[in-house]
Amino acid sequence: MKRYDLVPGLLGAAAGAILAASPAMAADSFMDVGKQAPITILINASPWYNGFESVVNLYEEQTGNKVNLDVTPFPGMLEKGRSAVRDPNKSPYDLININSTWTIEFYKGGFLDPMQDVDPKFEVPKEVFTLGDAGCWDDAKQFRTCKTGKLMGYAPNGNVELFYYRKDVFDQKGLKVPVTFDDVLANCKVLQNPPQAYGYLQRGEKGDSIYYDWMAYMLSYGAQDVKDAENGDFTVTINSPQAKAALDKYVEIGHKCGPANAGTLGQGDLIQLIQTGKGMQAQGVVAAFPNFDNPQKSAVVGKIYASVLPRATADGHPGAAIGSWVFGIPKNASAEGKKGAIAFSKWFLTYKAQYAYAEGGGIPVRGDVFDSDLNKQEKFRWMQAYKDEIPYGKQVFGYAESAQVTNALGLRLNQALIGELTSAQALNKAADDFYQIFQKNGRKTGKIEPLPE
Repeated sequence: MKRYDLVPGLLGAAAGAILAASPAMAADSFMDVGKQAPITILINASPWYNGFESVVNLYEEQTGNKVNLDVTPFPGMLEKGRSAVRDPNKSPYDLININSTWTIEFYKGGFLDPMQDVDPKFEVPKEVFTLGDAGCWDDAKQFRTCKTGKLMGYAPNGNVELFYYRKDVFDQKGLKVPVTFDDVLANCKVLQNPPQAYGYLQRGEKGDSIYYDWMAYMLSYGAQDVKDAENGDFTVTINSPQAKAALDKYVEIGHKCGPANAGTLGQGDLIQLIQTGKGMQAQGVVAAFPNFDNPQKSAVVGKIYASVLPRATADGHPGAAIGSWVFGIPKNASAEGKKGAIAFSKWFLTYKAQYAYAEGGGIPVRGDVFDSDLNKQEKFRWMQAYKDEIPYGKQVFGYAESAQVTNALGLRLNQALIGELTSAQALNKAADDFYQIFQKNGRKTGKIEPLPE
């Protein structure tokens, strides 16, 4: 196993409230978890990886316990996780990081040990964001909920996308931080000057990139994937008029405000364009922010500021899709590994460790860290925007077929962006894809009227 130095819906709803506590609760020393056997963690290569690596190094320093990190690009994470939990002998990992849209497959298949089956005393501190209950599973309801379900894991990060902008340019040109997507377009008329400057950057790469970035539009426009998954109604609604309005606006902004290769723009490309001073406005995951202030790689240190995402209407709400991950313990991990995974988890979720995690470039998952003195520091000027947006956060595609559904959606959205299909055609085809997937799995499903093409 190797370590790599990489740079790689409303208040009270799914995201849960931010539960603030006094920073005074922090102890003078880190939690003592005792001597543990070495553990191995499957972790994704992501913009927040450096922060996680730094806190793992601190854990080793403070406890003397060894942690091996298998750092894997996003496309390989699901396959490695699937293989590990099905190993007939023993999982090579003691903790695996699972994208929240993949979790149901692992929960439903019985591939993870509930955290409290490993340690009955284990609890996620109340200050930790619930993030749409992605870490809980009610087997009877076949749904993710902490109210009646078992605790299967916890989030090592709570990504949402934020709106990023060049404050120096905004000040110079007298521009205001946009409230709506139409405001974004208005700013673009002033800012767009390719290839020197791009008025708004958003990911358009086929697959996870485009579907996740489109969620900012879809959720804000009031569209949804299926009618009522929690209660077993998988009638497909992805091709609603609201979804079409959201896709039309996404495509319009992509063409008027982005680069010519908008349809292949991935996360690394977006971050690089901002770092090189070409991105005037953008939406991107909060975990990307430390890259903009890295003096060794960025030409815009101190110039990028953050706000909540634009919305469909001024009186609406931002479409904050939670892009979290879940740390879970494979059922086929060794007894010593499971014990070590619980010890690391207890330590990692403490205030002091989360504070250090933030300082190292990670995105903490405790509300009290966002209320600490870090919030007032220039380095963490993104924190207030995160605090303002996370209450609107919503988990999407929280069912077993999520990986198949998002793969299909990522293809159709990209076809609309590059002009291969109209928005109506793309969404109708996505609806057909969804319907076939659900029908094959025996879901109670159906389709709404197709959009006029």
